[in-house]
Amino acid sequence: MNLNIALLPGDGIGPEVIDQAVKVCDAIATKYNHQINWTKALTGAAAIDAVGEPYPDETHEICEKADAVLFGAIGHPRFDNDPSAKVRPEQGLLKMRQKLGLFANVRPTFIFPSLIDKSPLKRERIEGTDLVFFRELTSGIYFGKRGREDNGDTAYDTCTYKREEIQRLAKKGFEAAMSRGKKLCCVDKANVLESSRLWRETVQAMEKDYPEVEVSYEFVDAVAMRLVQWPNSYDVLITENLFGDILTDEASVISGSMGLMPSASLGEKASLFEPIHGSYPQAAGKDIANPLATVLSAAMMFETAFNLKEEAEAIRNVVNKSLEEGYVTEDLAEGGTSYKTSEVGDWLVNNL
Repeated sequence: MNLNIALLPGDGIGPEVIDQAVKVCDAIATKYNHQINWTKALTGAAAIDAVGEPYPDETHEICEKADAVLFGAIGHPRFDNDPSAKVRPEQGLLKMRQKLGLFANVRPTFIFPSLIDKSPLKRERIEGTDLVFFRELTSGIYFGKRGREDNGDTAYDTCTYKREEIQRLAKKGFEAAMSRGKKLCCVDKANVLESSRLWRETVQAMEKDYPEVEVSYEFVDAVAMRLVQWPNSYDVLITENLFGDILTDEASVISGSMGLMPSASLGEKASLFEPIHGSYPQAAGKDIANPLATVLSAAMMFETAFNLKEEAEAIRNVVNKSLEEGYVTEDLAEGGTSYKTSEVGDWLVNNL
């Protein structure tokens, strides 16, 4: 099979972890007789430095033509610490999502048996945790009207949703629930926000199309609490952009490290796969970042974009083996032997 993949390393540790995922993908391609055609493109701070734009037209064209996009990370502290900056790396991420139509962010949270005692939560609270968030990605407060008034002393950001935007995201959530535990939780703030009331009434109207799915409705603050009390009580959760951004980061550390969870961003045609962590600029260039989330994102890519389930399972198995045998980066070593980012990548390839 010929796989045409756009490669966006991005900023910070992005290039380092992407390099390991590429090594693993190439090894899988050799093992299963596939041909991967990688096309590298600029985005984020790296693109701003090169061409003054965080998501250049050339990068968009490459992504549009690809069968899938494998993405590293975006962000740099020199922009974070400058509120007056007119161009920011994160603008490229939002622009990419919008132009590619990537409306559904899929973020799983699951437990690795060998790491269960490294979680910040007690073993008995997290055993059996296997949940997935579907976060709406191209609307809401990140894309609403914003501005300043009163000589800059008043700022506003507007959260706006259309019914059809909620329906297409909820449809993916319902379909996922049907193939999993048949439980779906709609996360909102319907006691306060009008946009949340539209979310709730839209999902309620869709329940009849999925009679086998048990649907619950919970306020976002209650879900934030329950994620650290009983995360194993959830199966599929659907929510709007801002709530999903916050809750998925909270859920990600349940597994023991933010460097372990993969994600996908899906549209009607395009699909992008990335680790859930940020650019971690403090570690950039030190060869110490955990590449496993990026490698597992590549596994999601094989399964979701190409329907290559055996290849995806082979990647997941070798990642599990590296964790069981302690061949990990410093974030998981806890005083034991730790290995470099590139060494972990080489180990995965050699053990496939």
